[in-house]
Amino acid sequence: MVGMFRLLGVFFMISVRWFSGVRFKGRASSVRARAEWMQRSAQSLADALHIRVHSKGVAPTRGLIVCNHLSYLDILVLGARHPILFVSKAEVRSWPLIGWLTECAGTLYINREQRTDVARLKDSIQQLLGQGVPIAFFPEGTSTHGEQVLPFRASLLEPATNHGCPVTPASLAYHLKEGSVVDEVCFWRDMTFGPHIWNLLSRRGIEASVVYGETVIAGTDRKVLAKSLHASVCELRQQHPFRNSLH
Repeated sequence: MVGMFRLLGVFFMISVRWFSGVRFKGRASSVRARAEWMQRSAQSLADALHIRVHSKGVAPTRGLIVCNHLSYLDILVLGARHPILFVSKAEVRSWPLIGWLTECAGTLYINREQRTDVARLKDSIQQLLGQGVPIAFFPEGTSTHGEQVLPFRASLLEPATNHGCPVTPASLAYHLKEGSVVDEVCFWRDMTFGPHIWNLLSRRGIEASVVYGETVIAGTDRKVLAKSLHASVCELRQQHPFRNSLH
């Protein structure tokens, strides 16, 4: 219960920052302002959830970031390192607290079941790539238990291949001093947000690691690029200070 009150207190604080520092100052249309607000919010939420973040490699300042996907915490871990925009599945928009956070941060939502929505999103990504803020997405298409990285879907890489923009692979991993990363940090199978976050609030000693790889300039074939980035993310998994606690 104490953890929930602490989390709600942080959400109140970051909502005050949103209205006083972004909305009421007429900066809500600024991609940079939203991304900077997201970075401060992610840092505050990570602290509230007792998440210690390790980072290795150079975080990019533009282009696309592609990463494996384990949990909704991935947004906080990546977002706490630098200003960033995200691409997320549409249902996240309706989640309590997280939906509001991602919407204020300028997140691009996608309904993966509708092919026309993928085309719409590609146009949005293309327009935002020149704003000086990197855009991160999870091309596995779903979060997993982390034992392996699922094949990457290539469709959202089309804006990169069309314009030869930089793309940076990244890898995420988590560690719990006590407990199971698979059952208590990863958000997969038929897990629901409410019970999962309630249990997570009682955890202590959550460590997260993000490793950035070498930035590449996209070629013209998105399927080739997807396979190359997938191989890079798999290799980056070996560089974490710990491996996912699969127990």
